[in-house]
Amino acid sequence: MKKAVLVFLIGFLAIVPSSCGKKEEAAKPEKIPTVKGIEGEIVKASTFENYFEAVGTVRAKVSSILSSKIMGQVVGIHVREGDRVKAGQLLIEIDDRDGKAQLRKAQAGLDEARDMAEEVERNIQAAEAAKQAIEAEQALSLATYSRYKSLLEKKSVSQQEFDQAEARYRAKTAELARAKAQIKSLLSRKEQAGARIEQAQAEVTVAQISVGHTRIQSPLTGVIAAKQTEIGVLATPGAPLLTIEDDAHYRLETAVEESLLGKIRLRDSVGVFIDALGPEEWGGRVGEISPTSDPASRSGIVKIDIFSKGMKDRPLLRSGLFGKARFPSGQLTLIAIPVKAVVQKGQLRGVFVADPANIVRLRLIQLGKSYGERVEVLSGLREGEKILVAGLEKVQDGFRVEW
Repeated sequence: MKKAVLVFLIGFLAIVPSSCGKKEEAAKPEKIPTVKGIEGEIVKASTFENYFEAVGTVRAKVSSILSSKIMGQVVGIHVREGDRVKAGQLLIEIDDRDGKAQLRKAQAGLDEARDMAEEVERNIQAAEAAKQAIEAEQALSLATYSRYKSLLEKKSVSQQEFDQAEARYRAKTAELARAKAQIKSLLSRKEQAGARIEQAQAEVTVAQISVGHTRIQSPLTGVIAAKQTEIGVLATPGAPLLTIEDDAHYRLETAVEESLLGKIRLRDSVGVFIDALGPEEWGGRVGEISPTSDPASRSGIVKIDIFSKGMKDRPLLRSGLFGKARFPSGQLTLIAIPVKAVVQKGQLRGVFVADPANIVRLRLIQLGKSYGERVEVLSGLREGEKILVAGLEKVQDGFRVEW
């Protein structure tokens, strides 16, 4: 029995020191991770230019929908959607056989009218020459008639001789009258021939224009935004074939609440942001303000001319892009922090706030408008608190930081 008690006491004493050691280890404080090289910023209020926003869609300032002026089959398309074209460049060809046949017919009519005019002109020249000869003969017959009349009074010539002289004079006078009438008739025919030439020339011009309409050229330098036809399709007057946009001048067409329209003036500078092209700001200027409001949305259209940041950026713009315009509206004092200080956790946003012991905690905040590289804080921060603005990827909630 004594041996059993002794063995129990020895085992108990062996166990007791081991248990005490474990309790001492658990009582040791856990070491807090420390991160160095962190940048911070004291939260304080600042003054910014206030603004209000309006959303809209990018549109080309100049857009042209091309259609045929004649009916005919499309036999050639020389561009595709997205191609850049120059003013005057050939885009589409339409079957021109009918037009060319009309042109040949009109040209033949013009040639015939010109031949007729030339023939009339030759006849007029011949009639003028004949009239001059008759005038000379008529003048001679008049002189003879006058002399014989005087001689008849003196009984120096017979009555028969006088009658013959008078008959020649009257014949030449009648012949001269006929020559003048013929010339007058020829001059009338000349006027008719001239009118016929003008009509034929007009017909030729119409036929030439009709043939010209079979070759559709670009009216401006830009980009093919849409192609609404294919080879073999029957083109009809007014039916759209191509849409061309001037890709050097774009606008953002925004819908602005009617209560804010009075704050906008023509040529006001406006910040433009195109979501698909990144966070950078594009320059803009108010180009047009609609004089009417939409009764359904209670808003008016404001068109803002967009200034690209450089020639290399122009191809980035295109019709249909979503954009926002920021209209300035005075100054405002508020708390704003660097955008890079914001931590995104799903749908939540927060910042790392350092306490007096430099232990950081992730605190949820509510954000407002953006002002360049800073964003407004609506709630969650107070002036005087210190937040992390760089090196956020190194820290976690509860870490100690060294600045």
